[in-house]
Amino acid sequence: MLLMGLQVGFNLLMFLFMYLPIIVLAVYSFNRSAYSAGWTGFTLEWYTRLFNDGRILLALQNSLTVALVAVGISAVLGTLMAVGLARYHFPFKSLYRGVSYLPLIIPDIAIAVATLIFLAVFSIRLSLWTIIAAHIVFCLAYIAVLVSTRLADLNPHLEEAALDLGATPFQAFMKVLLPQLMPGIVSGCLLAFVLSMDDFLIASFTAGSGANTLPMEIFSRIRTGVKPDINALSVLLILVSGVIAFISEYLRYQGEQRRTRSS
Repeated sequence: MLLMGLQVGFNLLMFLFMYLPIIVLAVYSFNRSAYSAGWTGFTLEWYTRLFNDGRILLALQNSLTVALVAVGISAVLGTLMAVGLARYHFPFKSLYRGVSYLPLIIPDIAIAVATLIFLAVFSIRLSLWTIIAAHIVFCLAYIAVLVSTRLADLNPHLEEAALDLGATPFQAFMKVLLPQLMPGIVSGCLLAFVLSMDDFLIASFTAGSGANTLPMEIFSRIRTGVKPDINALSVLLILVSGVIAFISEYLRYQGEQRRTRSS
């Protein structure tokens, strides 16, 4: 009984340690004071200002453009890469698999510097599209890993049965394999989307003039002090990230339930 009480107490302390800063951030986003030095009253002014801030809205638009385009391209390439590595044999397959997943373990600063050097060698002008190209590098790896995990749990004989019944390889992929991979693809896309929206380091190295993303805009503002409008923006980002995480977990749970029922 004593051990159980200690475990509960330890878990509560860990949750308090992790989430207390977020709670303080959320509370002070409603603070009337412009400097967050002390509580002076409740207000929604900072949320109103946030939605009327042209620089924030432009940075948000840039971040959404980068994330959506990078994730869309990575979803196609990552799915094809995962299927190819699982279903086909070719020379240097193990080497290719290892190289494909390197962005998962390489530090962001190394990816940022390497991408910047590559762009400089080929004299490619920095812009929003260079940020997208750099984000595809790590989004591709994350999506491929999650699709590969989903693919490992599937019954390969379903595709063979479809081929035996007269389906072409393309039809077997589109009508049999792809629907089963969809939970893994969607989960990978949601994870990659959050990571792309959150990225500061790689974007700051590969961004051109006027191509500020949301994390870059936030960083430029907090250098002069954290203001309540940034607190409000952070709260909104946390809420959106939480919703995306909930959707991803729900899709994973539904996929496990369907797999359990089919088995």
